[in-house]
Parts: sequence; C-alpha cells; structure tokens
Amino acid sequence: MEKQKNAVGRRKEAVTRVFLSKGQGNITVNDKDYKEYFSLQYLQNQVELPLKTVQQLDKFDVKINAAGGGVKGQAEAAKLGIARALVELNPEFRPALKAVGVLKRDPRSVERKKFGHKKARRSYQFSKR
Repeated sequence: MEKQKNAVGRRKEAVTRVFLSKGQGNITVNDKDYKEYFSLQYLQNQVELPLKTVQQLDKFDVKINAAGGGVKGQAEAAKLGIARALVELNPEFRPALKAVGVLKRDPRSVERKKFGHKKARRSYQFSKR
C-alpha cells in the first residue's frame, strides 16, 4: 500500500512541493534533515504542526522541495503543503486541521514599489530650501 500523496504550499515568495508517504516519521527538506535545514526551534514546530495535530508524526515520511523566499516563508509553506497532503490522504483530518488554522493560505506578500517613491510608501526626503 505505497500511496504517495503530494501537495503544494506557498507563502510570500516561497513555494514548497510536499511528498507524503507511509514511513517512520522522517522529514527531509531539499535532501537534508528538517532539523538541520530549519535550525530555529519555532520553524521546526511550524513544519511538525499539521502532523502533530492529527497524531501522525511517526507514521509518515515527508519529502519537501523548497524554493524561493526566506527560511521562515519556506517553513510556513511546508506547513500548508503537509496539511493539504494529509487532507488529500484522509479527508477525516480536515476538521482538526481547519480548527488549528493550517489549511489557510496566508495571502500577505511584499507590496510593490511605486514610481516617485523610495519604497512602496516611503517617499524621498523633502527639502523645503
């Protein structure tokens, strides 16, 4: 029963492809262990959150390909991808994951720079004299 499910997670500029399969709970990101890739504890917790919510942390192997954005964006994109893959695998997980809020795509991203301004909203310094 080798059913591999895959899903995509996005956050800011980060995109992750998540591959979920039966296993012992190994999580790898770009062929590295996730604890090595995400060195900060709270980012490791973000990645584990969907699996902990449905008590499946040691039942699935997760392979993640992360690209773009920063480390935090990639961790949050991985969280969404894992949650989507779990729902695809077993629709009964949906209410629990939805209650925790891991199925929401965070739409916030960087506002574009406007012409005549230094950044998106910051103007150039004004000199009266």
